Amino acid sequence: MDIFSIFTLCGGLAFFLYGMIVMSSGLERIAGGKMEKLLEKLTSNPLKGLLLGAGMTIAIQSSSAVTVMLVGFVNSGIMKLSQTVAIIIGSNVGTTVTSWILSLSGIQSTNFFLRLLKPESFSPILALIGVIMLMSPSSRASRRKSFGTFLLGFSILMFGMGLMSSSMAPLASDPKFAQVLTLFSNPLFGLFVGLVVTMIIQSSAASVGMLQALSMTGSISYAVAAPIIAGQHIGTCITAVLSSIGVNTNAKRVAAIHVAFNVIGAGIFFVALALWAKFVNVFPLSRIANPFGIAVVHTIFSILAATIQFPFRSLLEKISYIVVKDTVEEQEVILDERLILTPSIAIAQCYKATADMAKLTRENLVMSVRMLKHYNPKISDIVAKNEIKIDKYQDVLETFLQKLSGKDLPEEESNKISQLILSISDFEKIADHATHISEMADKMYRKEWTFVPETVEELKKIVNAVKDVYDMTVRAFIYNDLALAHEVEPYEQVVDDIAYRAKKNHIKRVKTAKAHIKRGFTYAEVLNDLERISDHCSNIATNMIQSANVGIPRHELKNLLKSETNNYAQQLDEFKEKYMVAQI
Repeated sequence: MDIFSIFTLCGGLAFFLYGMIVMSSGLERIAGGKMEKLLEKLTSNPLKGLLLGAGMTIAIQSSSAVTVMLVGFVNSGIMKLSQTVAIIIGSNVGTTVTSWILSLSGIQSTNFFLRLLKPESFSPILALIGVIMLMSPSSRASRRKSFGTFLLGFSILMFGMGLMSSSMAPLASDPKFAQVLTLFSNPLFGLFVGLVVTMIIQSSAASVGMLQALSMTGSISYAVAAPIIAGQHIGTCITAVLSSIGVNTNAKRVAAIHVAFNVIGAGIFFVALALWAKFVNVFPLSRIANPFGIAVVHTIFSILAATIQFPFRSLLEKISYIVVKDTVEEQEVILDERLILTPSIAIAQCYKATADMAKLTRENLVMSVRMLKHYNPKISDIVAKNEIKIDKYQDVLETFLQKLSGKDLPEEESNKISQLILSISDFEKIADHATHISEMADKMYRKEWTFVPETVEELKKIVNAVKDVYDMTVRAFIYNDLALAHEVEPYEQVVDDIAYRAKKNHIKRVKTAKAHIKRGFTYAEVLNDLERISDHCSNIATNMIQSANVGIPRHELKNLLKSETNNYAQQLDEFKEKYMVAQI
C-alpha cells in the first residue's frame, strides 16, 4: 500500500462522510414536520420510545445526531430525562441499517441480477436521477429536490465506500499488514482501535464502513472485527459528550446514559463472544470476515445490548445520576442551538417558546390595567421583571431564527420563520405597551390621581374588549387556527371605534371641567396603548394568514379579510353591542 493508496483512502472517507451529511439532510427535509409530530405523540410507553429512536436514526442515519438532539431537547425542557433512555437504546438498533446497506458492496457474482444489487452498479443511476430532480423546475420542486438530495447523498456515500475498498485492496498481499494484524489478536487492542478511530471521525457508520472495506481484502477474521465493532459503539459517544458541554445537569445525563449503554453493551458482547467460543463455536470466530458478516456482528451487538438493557432502563438513568451530580443553580434555557440540527423540530419549539412569551405578555397586560384602579408596588415590580424576561425571549428567539434561516430550508419552513420573526416583534411591542400602562398607573399613584366614574366604566369596556382580542389572537397562534385568525380583524376594528368614542367623550368632559386636563393626558395615553395592542394583535393574525397566502401584499390582505371573513358585519355588530361605550 503506497502513499497514493493512502490519498485514495482519505478521499474515499471524505466522500463517505460528505455523502452521509447530504443524505441525512435530504431525509430530514423529506420528513418535514413528521419527526416533530412523532415527538409530540411520545408517551411514557417505553416501547414507543424504542421504536421512535430506531426510526429517527434510520431517518437521519446517525445515532450520535439523535443523541445530540436529545441533549438539546432535555436542555430546553422539551423532554424529560426518563423519556430519552428508550430512545437512546432504539437509536443504537437503528444505526445497524447503514451497515446492511454498505454490506451490498461485498456482493461477488457474475449473475446479472446480483450485480445490479452492488452499489457501484446502481448508484451512478441514482446520482443521475438525483441531479435531474435537483434541477427540476416543477411546482412540487421543493419535495422533489429533497428526494434528489437524498439520492445524490447516497450515491456519493457509496462512491466513497468504493474508493476506500479499492485503496485497501493492496493490503491483501502486503506481509507488513499481516504482521500488524497480529496485534489485533488482543481483543482490548481491537476495542481501543475501534474506539479511537470512531472518536476521530465522529461517525460509527463511517468507521463500520472502513472496517467493511478492509474486510474485502480477506485479511481480517471475526475474532479481530468483533472487538473493533464494540469499540466503535463506545467511540460514537464522543459526539454526544462534546455536545453536552455547557448544558444543564439533566442534559449532561443524556450523554452519560449513551456512554453507559454502550460501555455495558461492550461488556455484554465480550462475555457473549467468550461463551460462544467456549461452548458453541458452531461458527468459529477465526473465519475470515466479509462486509455482510460485519453487518451481522454489528446488528448482534446492538440487539443484544438493547435486549438485555431495555428492561433495566431505570438503572441506566440511576447511573447517569451517579456520574453527573446535581448543581446548586442552573439558568433557564429558552432554546437550545442543537435543535438547529432538525429544522422542523426547531421551528415547532420556536412556536412553543413564542407562545410562552405571549402568555407572559398577557400576565403583564392584566396586571398593568388592574393597577390603574388598585395600585400595588409589588405587582409593579413583577411587571418590570416580566418585561426583562420578554425582552430575553425576543432576543433569543430572533437570534435563533436568524441562524435557522441560514440553512437550506423548504419554502414552507422559510415562510414560517418569517411569520415567527414578525409575530415575536408584535408580542414584544404589546408587552411594551403593557409596561407603559403600568408606568401610567405608577404616575397616578404618586400624584394621587384617580379617574372619574364615567372614565372608569369606559375603561372597563375597552380593557375587556382588548383582552378578548388578545386571547383570540394567542389561541389562533398557538393552535395555528386560521379560521380564528380571520375573526381577529373585525374585533380589532371595534376596539378602534371604542377607543375613538372614548377619546371624544373624554375631550367633552375636560371641556366641561368634569375631568382634570393633566389626568386627561394620562387617560389618552392609556387608550392609545390599548388601541396599539389591538393593532399588533391584528398584525399577528395577518402574519398567520399571509404565511398561508404568500404573494399577497399586507394592505391587500387586510382589505380581503374585511370582504372575505365570514359574517364580518355580523361579528362587528355583536362585538359593538357587547363593548361599545355610549356617546355623550
